Amino acid sequence: MLVLLGIAVVVAGFVARINPLLVILAAAIVTGVMAAVVPGVEPRALLQAGIDTLSAFGDAFNDNRYFHITWLVLPVIGLLERKGLQERARMLVGKVRAATAGRLLISYMLVRQLTAALGLTSLGGHPQMVRPLIAPMAEGAAEIGAGGALPDKVRYRIRGMAAATDNIGLFFGEDIFIAIGSIVLIVGFLEQSGLIVEPLQISVWAIPTAIAAFAVHGVRLLLFDRSVQRELKADGEGGQ
Repeated sequence: MLVLLGIAVVVAGFVARINPLLVILAAAIVTGVMAAVVPGVEPRALLQAGIDTLSAFGDAFNDNRYFHITWLVLPVIGLLERKGLQERARMLVGKVRAATAGRLLISYMLVRQLTAALGLTSLGGHPQMVRPLIAPMAEGAAEIGAGGALPDKVRYRIRGMAAATDNIGLFFGEDIFIAIGSIVLIVGFLEQSGLIVEPLQISVWAIPTAIAAFAVHGVRLLLFDRSVQRELKADGEGGQ
């Protein structure tokens, strides 16, 4: 049961609002060390377990080429933001009077699901799409209804919903793509259990789930619009 201390580290770190990367790293080290705890174990063995855990992290970093792509993308996004990308995104959506945060996010979720279903999972994402474009555009759409700047509480709620919409669109869209890792995992697990299925079958049956997820979250986004409007109205009345 000592290995479960890693979960306690994750919970405590998130409650304390510590950097998530540091929290996960600390939780992994704690789990690796606790897994080596047996009656009569020497401190040197525990130290070696921690070193082995760090070594596994280093190997994964070197073997996973996506890390290198990320380090190339982030400076580009930062440069674009410095040159006013978010402000331009707000100005663009501000010209569409019928736009709301919920409607804009519904449109993005549709595009995200369709592209993920085609295997283009890297076209969206939090650092390269949500933060520099989608969230500012959703905020700009909400500012139209507010007639001015948004309170910080509303702004953060919109950003959170934009990130959640990206997650939902990707999660339920990528399972439709036949060559995605999750489908390969499901096929392998079922085969070990004596059930032989074709990847195409799983891909096809993921379509109703994706449609249902789109409908459910679409309704949530429309209700989110109403919630934001009520909050803005209450904030305006409180300010008066």
